[in-house]
Amino acid sequence: MEKFTKLEGVAAPIKMVNVDTDMIIPADYLKTLKRTGLAKGLFSRIRKLPDGSEDPDFALNKPAYKNAKILVAEDNFGCGSSREHAPWALLDAGIRCVISTQFGDIFYNNSFKNGLLPIKVSKEDLAKLFDDAERGANATLSIDLEKQEIRGPDGGVVKFEIDPHRKKCLLNGLDDIELTKQKKSKIDAFEAKSKAARPWA
Repeated sequence: MEKFTKLEGVAAPIKMVNVDTDMIIPADYLKTLKRTGLAKGLFSRIRKLPDGSEDPDFALNKPAYKNAKILVAEDNFGCGSSREHAPWALLDAGIRCVISTQFGDIFYNNSFKNGLLPIKVSKEDLAKLFDDAERGANATLSIDLEKQEIRGPDGGVVKFEIDPHRKKCLLNGLDDIELTKQKKSKIDAFEAKSKAARPWA
């Protein structure tokens, strides 16, 4: 997967609590196993009006947030059913990071495995980041994973915690397959030993 080291970009405010994975990517889009082409379904049920036109009040429909790379979201983002298509859809739309106080556990784990950085912050820090995000394209956030820092447009810094193993995987672009490949020599040695001990197998 793509490495995550530093990210600078516009942050879009998603001011809704309990945004579940069905809101992120509706079930209609789950027929594919490809990770591309899902951006068209991202938030499709909540970013459109009943007549099918775009809701001008939804953040990602506003011109200032069309190229957002970061989402600042309310509590419990990504709750609901287990669907890996949720982080896939966000990544396909150019979103590399979601900041919230709390995430659905499965979405949180799936994000790391696909190169999307979910950052947990306090309610106080989230309020500051919402203030930054609501400035639109005139203000960007900078995220430094190595330093575990989010910098606002006025120079303010929010520190965040992250599991060291997950941090290492993101910094080096290591998904589960690449992690397994790193142990190839041990796997080969085990297979050779097993074959010698059981040549009939």
